[in-house]
Amino acid sequence: MCLMILAWQTHPEFPLIVVANRDEYHQRPSTPLHFWTGAPDILAGRDLKGGGTWLGVNRNGRWAGVTNYREGRENPAPRSRGDLTREFLQGSTPAVDYAGQVIRNGADYNGFNLLVGDNETLAYCSNRHSAVKTLPPGIYSLSNHLLDSPWPKAEHAKAALTALLQRQQTPDFSSLAACLQRQAPFADEILPDTGVGIALERMLSPPFICGHEYGTRCTSVLLMSRAGTMQMTEQNYQPGGRPGRRLSFSLDRKR
Repeated sequence: MCLMILAWQTHPEFPLIVVANRDEYHQRPSTPLHFWTGAPDILAGRDLKGGGTWLGVNRNGRWAGVTNYREGRENPAPRSRGDLTREFLQGSTPAVDYAGQVIRNGADYNGFNLLVGDNETLAYCSNRHSAVKTLPPGIYSLSNHLLDSPWPKAEHAKAALTALLQRQQTPDFSSLAACLQRQAPFADEILPDTGVGIALERMLSPPFICGHEYGTRCTSVLLMSRAGTMQMTEQNYQPGGRPGRRLSFSLDRKR
């Protein structure tokens, strides 16, 4: 996952709105959104190489999303970052406590950002930042740096979501997904310097990446209603950004 925007406790009907693009190599094997075999309370896509997921929810109203923290070079790490989301969705540890456990073991992973929520609480942590944050109501963006870092793609997407929720009382999948559909790169002079070189910074700069080897693999929208209904929709893409399957599931939170 490379870009998430979310509205937390700001909408009258949906306490949680998450819109996310997953950017990955197209050859990396994964399964699209589904209820997991052996863990049928979990709804998520799955990375078949690491075994975890980039974004998911379960019937208890727990949800989690992870992004990589972009650095010039990654080191061999014993654990997949997708384990962070999987273990939260499979467990029952409160969100803030879980984030604290993750930070204590952060050296086991390459750089990451993690958002975990459990109905009433939303927590953020990164192994490139020492503190766990319990997030107050607001609209947030998360890319491949820290939460709300002023990267052009993140600021553009956050502004788009803010404007959408101001003009549309009940947002739908298409309008929410449109917040992350810009394909044009941003100007070189405002791009971050993460140690990967300007050509790659430019290629990675838009919210939606149309590469044939590496690019946006799917756009996901997660809506949690105050009534306890959760709706998750995933639009998959083929190399070059060509639309593939769209999947949508509803589930009710356990009482």
